Amino acid sequence: MTNHHEPQTKSDSIVDAFVAYARNLEYEALPADVVHATKVRLIDTFGALIGGFFGEPSRISRAVSMHTTSPSGATIIGTRDKTSMDMAAFVNGVTARFVEMNDVYHWPKAGGAHPSDVIMPLLAVAESEHSSGRDLIAAIVLAYEVYLCMANSVRTPGFDFINNQSLAVAIAAGKLMRLSNEEMAQCISLVVVPNNALGQARSGHLSHWKAAASGQAGRAGVFAAMLARAGMQGAVTPFEGRAGWSTVVAGGPFTLAPMSGEPGASHFRILDTIIKPRSSCATTLSSILAAEKAGQFLEGARAIDTVTVEVYQRAVHLGEGEHSFNPDTRESADHSIPYVVAAALIDGTVTPRSFLETRLWDPELRALVHKVNVIHNPAFTEDYEKLPVEHRTRVTVATKAGVEHVGEIRTLKGAPIDPMDDSEIEDKFRMLTQEYFGSKRARAILDRLWSVEEVSDVGEIPPAFAL
Repeated sequence: MTNHHEPQTKSDSIVDAFVAYARNLEYEALPADVVHATKVRLIDTFGALIGGFFGEPSRISRAVSMHTTSPSGATIIGTRDKTSMDMAAFVNGVTARFVEMNDVYHWPKAGGAHPSDVIMPLLAVAESEHSSGRDLIAAIVLAYEVYLCMANSVRTPGFDFINNQSLAVAIAAGKLMRLSNEEMAQCISLVVVPNNALGQARSGHLSHWKAAASGQAGRAGVFAAMLARAGMQGAVTPFEGRAGWSTVVAGGPFTLAPMSGEPGASHFRILDTIIKPRSSCATTLSSILAAEKAGQFLEGARAIDTVTVEVYQRAVHLGEGEHSFNPDTRESADHSIPYVVAAALIDGTVTPRSFLETRLWDPELRALVHKVNVIHNPAFTEDYEKLPVEHRTRVTVATKAGVEHVGEIRTLKGAPIDPMDDSEIEDKFRMLTQEYFGSKRARAILDRLWSVEEVSDVGEIPPAFAL
Protein backbone atom coordinates (compact mmCIF):
# COMPACT_ATOMS: atom_id res chain seq x y z
CA MET A 1 0.00 0.00 0.00
CA THR A 2 1.33 3.44 -0.92
CA ASN A 3 1.90 5.80 2.00
CA HIS A 4 0.63 9.23 1.03
CA HIS A 5 1.79 10.85 4.26
CA GLU A 6 4.71 13.24 4.02
CA PRO A 7 7.84 12.02 5.86
CA GLN A 8 8.18 13.01 9.49
CA THR A 9 11.67 14.38 8.81
CA LYS A 10 10.51 17.04 6.33
CA SER A 11 11.09 20.52 7.69
CA ASP A 12 8.82 23.55 7.57
CA SER A 13 10.75 26.83 7.22
CA ILE A 14 8.12 28.87 9.06
CA VAL A 15 8.08 26.46 11.99
CA ASP A 16 11.89 26.44 12.02
CA ALA A 17 12.00 30.26 12.09
CA PHE A 18 9.65 30.51 15.05
CA VAL A 19 11.44 27.75 16.99
CA ALA A 20 14.79 29.50 16.53
CA TYR A 21 13.41 32.89 17.49
CA ALA A 22 11.74 31.56 20.65
CA ARG A 23 14.92 29.75 21.69
CA ASN A 24 17.04 32.89 21.42
CA LEU A 25 14.78 35.52 23.01
CA GLU A 26 15.66 36.12 26.68
CA TYR A 27 14.72 38.75 29.24
CA GLU A 28 18.31 39.99 29.54
CA ALA A 29 18.26 41.14 25.91
CA LEU A 30 15.14 43.29 26.30
CA PRO A 31 15.63 47.07 26.28
CA ALA A 32 14.32 49.03 29.27
CA ASP A 33 11.54 50.67 27.24
CA VAL A 34 10.28 47.26 26.12
CA VAL A 35 10.20 45.95 29.70
CA HIS A 36 8.30 49.07 30.75
CA ALA A 37 5.87 48.76 27.82
CA THR A 38 5.19 45.17 28.82
CA LYS A 39 4.36 46.18 32.39
CA VAL A 40 2.05 48.90 31.07
CA ARG A 41 0.13 46.30 29.07
CA LEU A 42 0.05 43.88 31.99
CA ILE A 43 -1.52 46.57 34.19
CA ASP A 44 -3.89 47.58 31.39
CA THR A 45 -5.06 44.00 30.84
CA PHE A 46 -5.63 43.33 34.54
CA GLY A 47 -7.73 46.50 34.68
CA ALA A 48 -9.77 45.38 31.68
CA LEU A 49 -10.32 41.98 33.28
CA ILE A 50 -11.69 43.40 36.52
CA GLY A 51 -13.81 45.86 34.52
CA GLY A 52 -15.32 42.92 32.61
CA PHE A 53 -15.60 40.47 35.49
CA PHE A 54 -19.38 40.68 35.83
CA GLY A 55 -20.12 40.53 32.09
CA GLU A 56 -22.35 37.70 30.94
CA PRO A 57 -19.73 35.86 28.85
CA SER A 58 -17.34 36.11 31.81
CA ARG A 59 -19.92 34.66 34.19
CA ILE A 60 -20.73 31.80 31.81
CA SER A 61 -17.05 31.00 31.34
CA ARG A 62 -16.47 30.88 35.10
CA ALA A 63 -19.48 28.59 35.57
CA VAL A 64 -18.15 26.14 32.99
CA SER A 65 -14.64 26.26 34.44
CA MET A 66 -15.87 25.13 37.84
CA HIS A 67 -16.38 21.63 36.39
CA THR A 68 -12.59 21.43 35.99
CA THR A 69 -10.98 22.19 39.34
CA SER A 70 -7.22 21.82 39.66
CA PRO A 71 -5.37 22.88 42.85
CA SER A 72 -2.08 22.79 40.93
CA GLY A 73 -3.49 24.65 37.94
CA ALA A 74 -4.09 28.37 37.56
CA THR A 75 -6.32 30.93 39.24
CA ILE A 76 -9.57 32.22 37.80
CA ILE A 77 -8.65 35.87 38.25
CA GLY A 78 -11.08 37.71 40.51
CA THR A 79 -11.63 34.57 42.61
CA ARG A 80 -9.56 32.23 44.73
CA ASP A 81 -10.60 29.20 42.67
CA LYS A 82 -8.22 27.26 40.47
CA THR A 83 -8.88 25.34 37.28
CA SER A 84 -6.72 23.65 34.70
CA MET A 85 -4.10 25.76 32.98
CA ASP A 86 -5.87 25.79 29.62
CA MET A 87 -9.30 26.48 31.14
CA ALA A 88 -7.87 29.40 33.15
CA ALA A 89 -6.46 30.74 29.88
CA PHE A 90 -9.97 30.60 28.42
CA VAL A 91 -11.86 32.15 31.33
CA ASN A 92 -9.38 34.93 32.03
CA GLY A 93 -8.98 35.63 28.33
CA VAL A 94 -12.73 36.02 27.86
CA THR A 95 -13.04 38.23 30.93
CA ALA A 96 -10.17 40.54 29.97
CA ARG A 97 -11.59 40.94 26.46
CA PHE A 98 -15.24 41.60 27.31
CA VAL A 99 -15.11 45.27 28.26
CA GLU A 100 -13.22 46.29 25.08
CA MET A 101 -10.40 48.16 26.83
CA ASN A 102 -7.37 46.06 25.96
CA ASP A 103 -4.75 47.24 23.50
CA VAL A 104 -4.99 47.17 19.72
CA TYR A 105 -2.61 47.25 16.76
CA HIS A 106 -2.87 49.10 13.48
CA TRP A 107 -0.06 49.27 10.98
CA PRO A 108 -0.42 50.14 7.30
CA LYS A 109 -1.13 47.03 5.20
CA ALA A 110 -1.13 44.79 8.31
CA GLY A 111 -3.96 42.62 9.55
CA GLY A 112 -5.92 43.37 12.71
CA ALA A 113 -4.80 42.41 16.19
CA HIS A 114 -5.61 42.72 19.87
CA PRO A 115 -2.21 41.48 21.04
CA SER A 116 -2.78 41.87 24.77
CA ASP A 117 -5.17 38.91 24.42
CA VAL A 118 -2.01 36.81 24.90
CA ILE A 119 -1.37 38.10 28.41
CA MET A 120 -3.94 36.25 30.53
CA PRO A 121 -3.30 32.85 28.89
CA LEU A 122 0.44 33.30 29.50
CA LEU A 123 -0.20 34.35 33.09
CA ALA A 124 -2.05 31.05 33.61
CA VAL A 125 0.98 29.13 32.33
CA ALA A 126 3.43 31.22 34.33
CA GLU A 127 1.43 30.68 37.51
CA SER A 128 1.22 26.91 36.99
CA GLU A 129 4.91 26.69 36.13
CA HIS A 130 5.98 28.95 39.04
CA SER A 131 7.73 31.18 36.54
CA SER A 132 9.44 34.40 37.56
CA GLY A 133 8.22 37.86 36.65
CA ARG A 134 11.14 38.15 34.22
CA ASP A 135 10.12 34.92 32.52
CA LEU A 136 6.57 36.22 32.16
CA ILE A 137 7.75 39.52 30.67
CA ALA A 138 9.94 37.72 28.14
CA ALA A 139 7.07 35.39 27.21
CA ILE A 140 4.70 38.32 26.65
CA VAL A 141 7.23 40.13 24.46
CA LEU A 142 7.78 36.92 22.49
CA ALA A 143 4.04 36.44 21.99
CA TYR A 144 3.59 40.04 20.82
CA GLU A 145 6.44 39.62 18.37
CA VAL A 146 5.00 36.41 16.89
CA TYR A 147 1.44 37.78 16.79
CA LEU A 148 2.42 41.02 15.06
CA CYS A 149 4.93 39.32 12.79
CA MET A 150 2.03 37.26 11.46
CA ALA A 151 -0.23 40.32 11.22
CA ASN A 152 2.41 41.99 9.05
CA SER A 153 3.20 38.89 7.00
CA VAL A 154 -0.15 37.76 5.65
CA ARG A 155 -3.85 38.66 5.62
CA THR A 156 -6.41 35.86 5.70
CA PRO A 157 -9.84 37.11 4.48
CA GLY A 158 -12.68 35.10 5.99
CA PHE A 159 -10.59 33.93 8.94
CA ASP A 160 -10.37 35.62 12.33
CA PHE A 161 -7.13 37.34 13.34
CA ILE A 162 -7.21 35.39 16.62
CA ASN A 163 -5.57 32.55 14.71
CA ASN A 164 -2.36 34.56 15.04
CA GLN A 165 -3.06 34.89 18.77
CA SER A 166 -3.34 31.14 19.28
CA LEU A 167 0.01 30.63 17.51
CA ALA A 168 1.66 33.36 19.58
CA VAL A 169 0.33 31.93 22.85
CA ALA A 170 1.44 28.41 21.93
CA ILE A 171 5.01 29.51 21.23
CA ALA A 172 5.30 31.70 24.33
CA ALA A 173 3.63 29.05 26.51
CA GLY A 174 6.14 26.54 25.18
CA LYS A 175 8.91 28.94 26.15
CA LEU A 176 7.56 29.16 29.71
CA MET A 177 7.29 25.35 29.84
CA ARG A 178 10.90 25.09 28.59
CA LEU A 179 9.99 22.83 25.67
CA SER A 180 12.84 21.40 23.63
CA ASN A 181 13.21 22.49 20.01
CA GLU A 182 11.45 19.34 18.81
CA GLU A 183 8.64 19.77 21.34
CA MET A 184 8.25 23.41 20.30
CA ALA A 185 7.93 22.36 16.65
CA GLN A 186 5.22 19.88 17.62
CA CYS A 187 3.53 22.57 19.74
CA ILE A 188 3.34 24.88 16.72
CA SER A 189 1.82 22.15 14.56
CA LEU A 190 -0.65 21.24 17.29
CA VAL A 191 -2.03 24.78 17.32
CA VAL A 192 -1.80 25.64 13.60
CA VAL A 193 -3.59 22.64 12.08
CA PRO A 194 -6.59 22.22 14.46
CA ASN A 195 -7.45 25.88 15.13
CA ASN A 196 -8.65 28.10 12.31
CA ALA A 197 -11.38 30.42 13.56
CA LEU A 198 -13.78 32.16 11.18
CA GLY A 199 -14.20 35.92 10.84
CA GLN A 200 -17.96 35.55 11.29
CA ALA A 201 -17.30 36.20 14.99
CA ARG A 202 -16.93 39.90 14.07
CA SER A 203 -19.56 40.29 11.34
CA GLY A 204 -23.07 41.77 11.52
CA HIS A 205 -24.94 41.48 14.80
CA LEU A 206 -22.32 40.45 17.34
CA SER A 207 -22.67 38.03 20.23
CA HIS A 208 -20.81 36.80 23.31
CA TRP A 209 -18.38 35.02 21.00
CA LYS A 210 -16.70 38.29 20.02
CA ALA A 211 -14.98 38.24 23.41
CA ALA A 212 -14.99 34.47 23.88
CA ALA A 213 -13.12 33.91 20.63
CA SER A 214 -10.00 35.42 22.18
CA GLY A 215 -10.32 33.21 25.23
CA GLN A 216 -10.67 30.16 23.01
CA ALA A 217 -7.58 31.15 21.02
CA GLY A 218 -5.62 31.48 24.26
CA ARG A 219 -6.85 28.13 25.46
CA ALA A 220 -5.90 26.49 22.16
CA GLY A 221 -2.37 27.84 22.43
CA VAL A 222 -1.89 26.65 25.99
CA PHE A 223 -3.42 23.25 25.23
CA ALA A 224 -1.06 22.76 22.29
CA ALA A 225 1.93 23.38 24.55
CA MET A 226 0.54 20.95 27.13
CA LEU A 227 0.10 18.25 24.50
CA ALA A 228 3.57 18.79 23.07
CA ARG A 229 5.18 18.49 26.48
CA ALA A 230 3.31 15.22 27.03
CA GLY A 231 4.72 13.83 23.79
CA MET A 232 1.87 14.35 21.33
CA GLN A 233 2.98 14.63 17.71
CA GLY A 234 1.38 17.20 15.43
CA ALA A 235 0.85 17.02 11.68
CA VAL A 236 4.03 17.38 9.64
CA THR A 237 4.73 20.61 7.71
CA PRO A 238 1.73 22.48 9.21
CA PHE A 239 2.39 25.63 7.17
CA GLU A 240 4.10 24.42 4.01
CA GLY A 241 2.49 21.01 3.48
CA ARG A 242 0.22 20.32 0.51
CA ALA A 243 -2.91 21.05 2.58
CA GLY A 244 -1.16 23.22 5.15
CA TRP A 245 -2.02 26.61 6.62
CA SER A 246 -0.20 28.58 3.91
CA THR A 247 -2.31 27.07 1.17
CA VAL A 248 -5.67 26.68 2.86
CA VAL A 249 -5.82 29.72 5.13
CA ALA A 250 -3.32 32.20 3.69
CA GLY A 251 -4.17 31.31 0.08
CA GLY A 252 -0.56 30.70 -0.89
CA PRO A 253 3.06 30.85 0.27
CA PHE A 254 4.16 33.89 2.26
CA THR A 255 7.33 35.26 3.79
CA LEU A 256 7.56 36.09 7.48
CA ALA A 257 8.05 39.76 8.31
CA PRO A 258 11.24 40.30 10.32
CA MET A 259 11.01 40.06 14.10
CA SER A 260 13.02 42.24 16.45
CA GLY A 261 16.70 41.44 16.29
CA GLU A 262 16.43 40.16 12.73
CA PRO A 263 17.56 42.15 9.65
CA GLY A 264 14.96 44.76 8.73
CA ALA A 265 13.35 45.00 12.19
CA SER A 266 14.10 48.21 14.06
CA HIS A 267 12.42 47.57 17.41
CA PHE A 268 10.10 45.28 19.34
CA ARG A 269 6.54 45.60 18.06
CA ILE A 270 5.01 45.76 21.54
CA LEU A 271 5.98 49.44 21.37
CA ASP A 272 3.62 49.92 18.41
CA THR A 273 0.32 48.98 20.03
CA ILE A 274 -2.39 51.42 21.09
CA ILE A 275 -3.61 51.64 24.69
CA LYS A 276 -7.32 52.33 24.44
CA PRO A 277 -8.59 55.60 25.94
CA ARG A 278 -12.27 54.52 25.82
CA SER A 279 -14.28 51.32 26.23
CA SER A 280 -15.11 50.52 22.61
CA CYS A 281 -13.93 48.94 19.36
CA ALA A 282 -10.66 50.47 18.17
CA THR A 283 -12.11 51.80 14.93
CA THR A 284 -14.81 53.70 16.82
CA LEU A 285 -12.39 55.45 19.19
CA SER A 286 -11.60 58.44 17.00
CA SER A 287 -15.33 58.98 16.41
CA ILE A 288 -15.94 59.00 20.16
CA LEU A 289 -13.16 61.50 20.87
CA ALA A 290 -14.30 63.80 18.05
CA ALA A 291 -17.91 63.58 19.29
CA GLU A 292 -16.78 64.54 22.79
CA LYS A 293 -15.30 67.71 21.34
CA ALA A 294 -18.34 68.48 19.19
CA GLY A 295 -20.73 67.94 22.08
CA GLN A 296 -19.09 70.28 24.59
CA PHE A 297 -21.48 73.17 23.94
CA LEU A 298 -24.66 71.32 23.02
CA GLU A 299 -27.82 71.93 25.01
CA GLY A 300 -29.28 68.46 25.02
CA ALA A 301 -29.96 65.78 22.43
CA ARG A 302 -33.32 67.22 21.44
CA ALA A 303 -31.58 70.24 19.92
CA ILE A 304 -29.74 68.03 17.40
CA ASP A 305 -30.99 67.81 13.83
CA THR A 306 -28.26 65.72 12.16
CA VAL A 307 -24.82 64.32 12.97
CA THR A 308 -22.22 63.68 10.27
CA VAL A 309 -19.16 61.56 11.04
CA GLU A 310 -16.30 61.67 8.53
CA VAL A 311 -13.92 58.74 8.90
CA TYR A 312 -11.19 56.77 7.15
CA GLN A 313 -12.22 53.87 4.92
CA ARG A 314 -11.54 51.08 7.41
CA ALA A 315 -14.10 52.57 9.83
CA VAL A 316 -16.95 53.16 7.36
CA HIS A 317 -18.48 49.69 7.77
CA LEU A 318 -19.08 50.42 11.46
CA GLY A 319 -21.67 52.96 10.35
CA GLU A 320 -23.42 50.77 7.82
CA GLY A 321 -26.05 48.07 8.04
CA GLU A 322 -29.05 47.48 10.23
CA HIS A 323 -26.89 46.17 13.07
CA SER A 324 -25.11 49.55 13.34
CA PHE A 325 -28.35 51.48 13.81
CA ASN A 326 -30.21 48.90 15.87
CA PRO A 327 -27.58 47.21 18.02
CA ASP A 328 -29.18 44.59 20.24
CA THR A 329 -26.15 43.53 22.31
CA ARG A 330 -23.27 45.23 24.03
CA GLU A 331 -21.00 43.60 21.47
CA SER A 332 -22.85 45.16 18.52
CA ALA A 333 -23.15 48.54 20.24
CA ASP A 334 -19.43 48.95 20.85
CA HIS A 335 -18.86 48.21 17.14
CA SER A 336 -21.41 50.81 16.02
CA ILE A 337 -20.19 54.35 15.26
CA PRO A 338 -23.77 55.74 15.32
CA TYR A 339 -24.32 54.28 18.79
CA VAL A 340 -21.06 55.39 20.41
CA VAL A 341 -21.24 58.87 18.84
CA ALA A 342 -24.80 59.30 20.12
CA ALA A 343 -23.74 58.11 23.59
CA ALA A 344 -20.77 60.50 23.65
CA LEU A 345 -22.93 63.45 22.59
CA ILE A 346 -25.53 62.78 25.29
CA ASP A 347 -23.29 61.61 28.15
CA GLY A 348 -20.09 63.50 27.36
CA THR A 349 -18.00 60.33 26.97
CA VAL A 350 -18.19 56.55 26.59
CA THR A 351 -17.44 54.16 29.48
CA PRO A 352 -18.35 50.54 30.21
CA ARG A 353 -21.62 51.85 31.63
CA SER A 354 -22.54 53.16 28.19
CA PHE A 355 -23.33 49.57 27.21
CA LEU A 356 -25.43 48.46 30.16
CA GLU A 357 -28.81 47.02 29.19
CA THR A 358 -30.68 50.06 30.53
CA ARG A 359 -28.52 52.43 28.48
CA LEU A 360 -28.59 50.28 25.36
CA TRP A 361 -32.36 50.61 25.03
CA ASP A 362 -32.76 54.22 26.21
CA PRO A 363 -35.33 55.88 23.86
CA GLU A 364 -33.51 59.23 23.65
CA LEU A 365 -30.23 57.54 22.79
CA ARG A 366 -31.91 55.29 20.24
CA ALA A 367 -33.54 58.27 18.54
CA LEU A 368 -30.20 60.08 18.22
CA VAL A 369 -28.50 57.00 16.77
CA HIS A 370 -30.75 57.27 13.72
CA LYS A 371 -29.66 60.87 13.11
CA VAL A 372 -26.01 59.85 12.64
CA ASN A 373 -24.57 59.52 9.13
CA VAL A 374 -21.10 57.99 8.64
CA ILE A 375 -19.23 58.95 5.47
CA HIS A 376 -15.80 58.30 4.00
CA ASN A 377 -13.22 61.10 3.79
CA PRO A 378 -10.45 60.03 1.35
CA ALA A 379 -7.93 62.43 2.91
CA PHE A 380 -8.45 60.74 6.27
CA THR A 381 -7.80 57.35 4.69
CA GLU A 382 -4.50 58.57 3.27
CA ASP A 383 -3.38 59.63 6.74
CA TYR A 384 -4.55 56.36 8.26
CA GLU A 385 -2.56 54.26 5.82
CA LYS A 386 0.82 55.94 6.24
CA LEU A 387 3.37 56.37 9.02
CA PRO A 388 2.95 57.83 11.54
CA VAL A 389 -0.65 56.61 11.54
CA GLU A 390 -3.29 59.30 12.09
CA HIS A 391 -6.84 58.38 13.10
CA ARG A 392 -8.38 61.50 11.61
CA THR A 393 -12.10 61.89 12.23
CA ARG A 394 -14.52 64.83 12.12
CA VAL A 395 -17.94 64.97 13.78
CA THR A 396 -20.29 67.77 12.71
CA VAL A 397 -23.43 68.29 14.76
CA ALA A 398 -26.12 70.44 13.09
CA THR A 399 -28.75 71.77 15.48
CA LYS A 400 -32.37 72.56 14.71
CA ALA A 401 -31.50 76.22 15.29
CA GLY A 402 -29.07 76.12 12.37
CA VAL A 403 -25.86 76.08 14.42
CA GLU A 404 -23.01 73.67 13.67
CA HIS A 405 -20.67 72.22 16.30
CA VAL A 406 -17.55 70.52 14.94
CA GLY A 407 -15.11 68.22 16.70
CA GLU A 408 -12.04 66.87 14.94
CA ILE A 409 -9.06 64.78 16.00
CA ARG A 410 -5.92 63.55 14.24
CA THR A 411 -4.37 61.20 16.79
CA LEU A 412 -5.58 58.83 19.48
CA LYS A 413 -4.42 59.29 23.04
CA GLY A 414 -2.61 56.06 23.82
CA ALA A 415 -1.22 55.62 20.30
CA PRO A 416 2.56 55.40 19.79
CA ILE A 417 2.74 59.06 18.67
CA ASP A 418 0.72 60.24 21.69
CA PRO A 419 1.28 57.64 24.43
CA MET A 420 -0.30 57.67 27.85
CA ASP A 421 2.13 58.39 30.66
CA ASP A 422 2.27 56.20 33.75
CA SER A 423 -0.17 58.36 35.70
CA GLU A 424 -2.73 58.06 32.89
CA ILE A 425 -2.26 54.28 32.82
CA GLU A 426 -2.88 54.21 36.56
CA ASP A 427 -5.95 56.44 36.21
CA LYS A 428 -7.43 54.03 33.67
CA PHE A 429 -6.69 51.07 35.97
CA ARG A 430 -8.41 52.83 38.88
CA MET A 431 -11.42 53.75 36.75
CA LEU A 432 -11.94 50.06 36.01
CA THR A 433 -11.10 48.60 39.43
CA GLN A 434 -11.45 51.09 42.27
CA GLU A 435 -15.16 50.33 42.72
CA TYR A 436 -14.07 46.86 43.83
CA PHE A 437 -10.65 47.45 45.36
CA GLY A 438 -10.68 50.92 46.86
CA SER A 439 -7.75 53.31 46.53
CA LYS A 440 -5.35 51.68 49.02
CA ARG A 441 -5.65 48.17 47.55
CA ALA A 442 -5.46 49.50 43.98
CA ARG A 443 -2.25 51.34 44.90
CA ALA A 444 -0.71 48.19 46.37
CA ILE A 445 -1.56 46.18 43.25
CA LEU A 446 -0.13 48.85 40.96
CA ASP A 447 3.10 48.97 42.94
CA ARG A 448 3.41 45.19 42.66
CA LEU A 449 2.83 45.16 38.92
CA TRP A 450 5.24 48.03 38.26
CA SER A 451 7.94 45.87 39.86
CA VAL A 452 6.84 42.51 38.47
CA GLU A 453 10.34 41.80 37.14
CA GLU A 454 11.40 41.37 40.79
CA VAL A 455 8.81 38.65 41.50
CA SER A 456 10.36 35.20 41.85
CA ASP A 457 7.06 33.30 41.48
CA VAL A 458 4.22 34.78 39.43
CA GLY A 459 1.82 32.70 41.51
CA GLU A 460 2.01 35.46 44.13
CA ILE A 461 0.08 37.87 41.89
CA PRO A 462 -3.40 36.36 41.18
CA PRO A 463 -4.61 36.23 44.82
CA ALA A 464 -4.29 40.02 45.01
CA PHE A 465 -7.21 40.33 42.56
CA ALA A 466 -9.78 38.24 44.43
CA LEU A 467 -13.08 40.15 44.64
